[in-house]
Amino acid sequence: MNDLADKRTAIVTGGSRGIGRAISVELASAGCFVIVNYRFNAAAAGETLRLIREAGGDGEARGFDVSDAKATETALEDILSRFDAIDILINNAGITSDQLFILMSEPDWDAVINTTLKGFYNMTKPVLKHMIPKKRGSVISIASVAGLMGNRGQANYAAAKAGLIGASRSVASEVARLGIRVNVVAPGLIETEMIENAPVREIKSLIPMARIGKPEEIARVVRFLCSDDASYITGQVISVNGGMA
Repeated sequence: MNDLADKRTAIVTGGSRGIGRAISVELASAGCFVIVNYRFNAAAAGETLRLIREAGGDGEARGFDVSDAKATETALEDILSRFDAIDILINNAGITSDQLFILMSEPDWDAVINTTLKGFYNMTKPVLKHMIPKKRGSVISIASVAGLMGNRGQANYAAAKAGLIGASRSVASEVARLGIRVNVVAPGLIETEMIENAPVREIKSLIPMARIGKPEEIARVVRFLCSDDASYITGQVISVNGGMA
């Protein structure tokens, strides 16, 4: 069902792999033209584009670091000059650098915060400026169960994701009257490269559904929130975590 087939344009940050790739393919299959952002892995972004086209959609890849204000500004100026509007923004880019807080270095703290939280600022502010005249748009940020519960060894990651939730709720209240919806999806443990070294068997015991989620399960929730079926939903955090929180 192409429920987003009215020529909508979407940007997915961190769209070259994992949850970002699944979201990119899902939105493309629903009818969106998807701009796949990546930081350095052009080959992975190319694979996402291949999957998009295999699913009958279309898009392009654009490499820039969302934590770099100037690089993001330059990229968005070009993108917005070529498209009438950006209808959907998915703030998915994020990294981990795990360590007990007492041992965590300042660079590791800053890198995680800047990618997720400064990346939200660098992307969302200019895109909103172009959504406002259209009085239409959807911004969805990908947080984490860690931002709701905290997680040992992930103070930087949990802080970044919790900040993403607070920022999104605040922005949602500011732009709701302008026809723009801002929501958050908070995944639990999902089958991506980020959990390759995680003690999956132990973690499964903490999940009521007793299994790891799939990226496509996150992507389908994102697709719903982008669609007109979710036209009265804004400022919300949708947890997709098998019952963890």
